[in-house]
Amino acid sequence: MTSEPLILAFDTSAAHCAAALLCNGEILSMNYEDMKRGQAERLMFVIEGALTKANKTLDDVDVIAVGVGPGNFTGIRISVATARGMSLGLNIPAVGVSMFEVTRDPSAQFVGPSEIVSLPAPRDRAYVQHFRNGLATDAPVLFDFSAPDPELKFLTGTIVIGHRAEEISKLGDTSAETLIEQTSLPPNEIAKRIAHRAAALIARDDFEFSRPSPLYVAAPDAAPPRDPAPRILT
Repeated sequence: MTSEPLILAFDTSAAHCAAALLCNGEILSMNYEDMKRGQAERLMFVIEGALTKANKTLDDVDVIAVGVGPGNFTGIRISVATARGMSLGLNIPAVGVSMFEVTRDPSAQFVGPSEIVSLPAPRDRAYVQHFRNGLATDAPVLFDFSAPDPELKFLTGTIVIGHRAEEISKLGDTSAETLIEQTSLPPNEIAKRIAHRAAALIARDDFEFSRPSPLYVAAPDAAPPRDPAPRILT
């Protein structure tokens, strides 16, 4: 790998297709399309558009970075499967980046106080994960506002970031001096932040590449039918 790798980042975890190229801390290009469905058909075209804008080809790419969710179940599978296939076909590494990491302040990758990052979840709930010094300390959990979890880590100076942050912050001990930071991330910024987070991760001495995997905090709403499959007569 080159000392300043060219990173191709992309994401289809929500109602969009997005791709961005980053090298030496600079976003060289990005491509974005709003869409509720059809990401599987459009993703490679969006990636190609980002490459063309930067006058690059897939052969120039050193690292793949992909959004792993949480988000749309099918969308996450599309982007992660694409990243795995490209990694294998191009013989380059891939790194997964979660939406929790993307929602944090991109200028404070591995610094900062205790943070609770909150993302919207179906049925008026939230996905939450605790970070300290820019790294997750626990696995993400599903948060129900009608029956809040009292065990969230409200350490001294905790900042609650993202979805319904003010409501979550009120669950903490007031002596913890809990701060509140509401964020609203434009969808066309997601791929850029994935690229920056990936660059920060791979620059760490302790980072090890592993195959990206979808991040599912909760089971999908759809479930397989309980009735047995029909017999096939031959």
